[in-house]
Amino acid sequence: MKYTTNFNQKLAAAVKRNRSLVCVGLDTDPTSLPAGVTVTDFNRDVIGATADLVCAYKINLAFYEAQGEAGYAALRQAIADVPDTIPVIADAKRGDIGNTAQAYAEAIFEVLGADAVTVNPYLGRDALEPFLDYADRGVFILCRTSNPGARDLQSLVVDDAGRRVPLYQAVARLAGDWNAHRNVGLVVGATAPKEIGAVRRLQPEMPLLIPGIGAQGGDLEATMKQALRADGAGAIINSSRGIIYASHGADFAAVARAATADLRDRINHYRSGV
Repeated sequence: MKYTTNFNQKLAAAVKRNRSLVCVGLDTDPTSLPAGVTVTDFNRDVIGATADLVCAYKINLAFYEAQGEAGYAALRQAIADVPDTIPVIADAKRGDIGNTAQAYAEAIFEVLGADAVTVNPYLGRDALEPFLDYADRGVFILCRTSNPGARDLQSLVVDDAGRRVPLYQAVARLAGDWNAHRNVGLVVGATAPKEIGAVRRLQPEMPLLIPGIGAQGGDLEATMKQALRADGAGAIINSSRGIIYASHGADFAAVARAATADLRDRINHYRSGV
């Protein structure tokens, strides 16, 4: 099992030790790999090349589930190959009721041993409680996502405690109410920097998991100006395709390292005291 300590402590230590807010997304698609390279070997080489440059790894479970038994084996091996000092976020976007949610939580935290998970709040608090009850694991709630269709629902204006606000802001406020164990974070896409700012104002201390930098075209400068806490941390900047597929040749690991280092340095340009 991968998990070893409190998620927040592990994240803070990795941020400090590696001077990094970079999260590498291991969204590994067998059809995109160099010829003759397996998913397991690809992940191991990327992890080995970048582990001293990141604050976390995010593994999108869908890419592994689609491969059946071989995919599950590769998923377990990828988690095992991440050093124990770096947190693993299972990007699962789970959200269901009752014993189903409990089974999802057990699968991700106890069977896989992930340090954190992404969850969908659409079913409400009771659907998230099985995850939140793992007080030492991180729970990142989808808030304002990076995809073009995010505004279809997330920007709908709703009544929230007597105020008329976009739904994503209501979610951000509720996340504070659900944060009894101080283990909640929010997912906010880099393609919506103004919305990142609104979420940060609602939750000044909460960690934000921010996809959308790289292949999705998120603006790094605008994102950093809106996302950082006063201490220069609090943002986990994820890049998946922009790092792991920076090269499709035999040099993929070395090029992934260079891309990670470049992103870390560009991020640190906007951080104070780094």
